[in-house]
Amino acid sequence: MAASLTLDEQDLKILAVLQQGCRVSAQELAEATGISSATCWRRWRALEEAGVIDGYRAVLNRDPLGFAVCAFAHVSIDRQYSEVVGEIEEKIRRRPEVLECYATTGDADFTLRVVARDIADYDRFLQDFLFELPGVGTVRSSIALREIKQTTELPLGRY
Repeated sequence: MAASLTLDEQDLKILAVLQQGCRVSAQELAEATGISSATCWRRWRALEEAGVIDGYRAVLNRDPLGFAVCAFAHVSIDRQYSEVVGEIEEKIRRRPEVLECYATTGDADFTLRVVARDIADYDRFLQDFLFELPGVGTVRSSIALREIKQTTELPLGRY
């Protein structure tokens, strides 16, 4: 997406409705935003093509699916060699239990959000995968005790 992309009020209305639930038809979206169906559909497609809309997904509740542990792994690497960092990033991308990974400043080079079935499962992830990555120096884990807020919705109406 281009940095110079300008979104108007109609675009923001479309995005706000889609963030709340994207299982709407173009007609329902048009009614919810007060925009004609044809205009709404064209704008919706333009937002997709511009890369503003990254995809559509079902948001699953991890608890009934047996993922009782949500952990944040703060990973520090020994040396910042680009080939080592690239290899770490690629291997992390392929791990399905890693839901998010960020390159970060501060004490850790990467922060990962990881789900596991239980603590033993998370320990296996650490021992068999994370500690085996090249260049990994230290890993500090924080285990979530309970989830206070989790959302994918951006604060469109606030800015």
